[in-house]
Amino acid sequence: MQDQTPAPPIPEVPEIARIPGAEERTVTIDGVTWRYWFAGSGPALLLIHGFMGYSFSWRFNVAGLARHFSVYAIDLPGCGFSQRTDTPECALPGDAEGVLRFMDHLQIEQADIVASSRGGGLTLVLAGLLAQRNLPHRVRKTVLVSPINPWSSYGKWLTSVLGTAGGGFCVLHVLPRLHFLTALYLRKLYGDARRISPGTVAGYRAGLQPVGSFVHLLRIIRSWNCDLRKIEASLPAIDGVPTLLLWGSRDRAVYPSSAPELQRRLKDSTLLIMKGVGHLPYEEVPEEFNDAVLTFLLDAPSKRIEPEPTSQDQPVSTVGGQFEK
Repeated sequence: MQDQTPAPPIPEVPEIARIPGAEERTVTIDGVTWRYWFAGSGPALLLIHGFMGYSFSWRFNVAGLARHFSVYAIDLPGCGFSQRTDTPECALPGDAEGVLRFMDHLQIEQADIVASSRGGGLTLVLAGLLAQRNLPHRVRKTVLVSPINPWSSYGKWLTSVLGTAGGGFCVLHVLPRLHFLTALYLRKLYGDARRISPGTVAGYRAGLQPVGSFVHLLRIIRSWNCDLRKIEASLPAIDGVPTLLLWGSRDRAVYPSSAPELQRRLKDSTLLIMKGVGHLPYEEVPEEFNDAVLTFLLDAPSKRIEPEPTSQDQPVSTVGGQFEK
C-alpha cells in the first residue's frame, strides 16, 4: 500500500524521549503519521504501549530484545510523538486495524507482539480480527503485560467517572496543569517506587505535551467500557496463538485477580506473576522482564521462565501452566 498524503508536521522528539541504540523512523498511513523506533534484525517484534504511554515505555527493553528480533516500538496515533488526529473515535477495533495497516505497509507478514495494558487489549482485539479474516498466522506469539480486561473493576470504575461531563472537563482543563500528578500516578503504577529511574517522570510528561494529547485520552476513556466488551467478544475466536500473560503481584491498575479468568478463556496461554512488581514490569525490573519475554518467544525449552529474584522476592515456581512468585 502506497501513501498518497504527505506526512504532516509532527512534534520533535526531545532528548529525554529517545531510545538509546534505536533508529527514529516515521511512516504515513492513510494520511496519519506514525513515529516508531527500530532496532535489531531477524523476526519482527512489535512493542505496543498502554494508556498514557508511548514508545518511551520500552526504553529499557529495546536493546535486549533487538539481539534476537527486528524491534518496532510504536507510538500509536494520538500518542507520544505520532500525529494527533481529529477522529472522534478512539476505540480498540480502529487501533487494531491501524496496527494491521502498519504491518501491511512495512510488509511485515508475521510478527510477535509484546503489549502492555490497553495495548494488550488492542492485541487481543487484533488477534480476534485476524482469526475472523482467516489470517491468524499474522501474529505468531503474544506477551500481554497486565492487559485490560472485563474482570478487573478498577479501570471500569475510573473511566466511568472520567467519562462524565465533569470528568471530561478535568481531563481536558485540569490534569494538563497539574504536573505533579504524573509523579503520583507513576508511584501508584510501581510495586516499589524506589525503582523509578531518573528521567521517568519527565519522559512521560514529554509524551503528553503535544497539542491534542488530552483530547485523545478523553476519547479513549469514553470508549473504554465498549472496548472491554469487544475484548471479551474477541476471545472465543483466538485459537492457536501462544500467549504469555505477565502480571505484577502489586498491580493496582489492572488487578492480578482478573488474570485467571482471562487465562481460562485463552486456549493457549501461560500466566507469570512477578511478586513485588507493579503495572510496569518492563520498567521496574527490565532485565527480569526481558529474560521472561525472550524465553517465551524463543521457545527455549532448556530455560524456565524464571526471573531473578529481587532482594524482597522469592523465585518463580511453575504450577500447571501458571507461574507464581
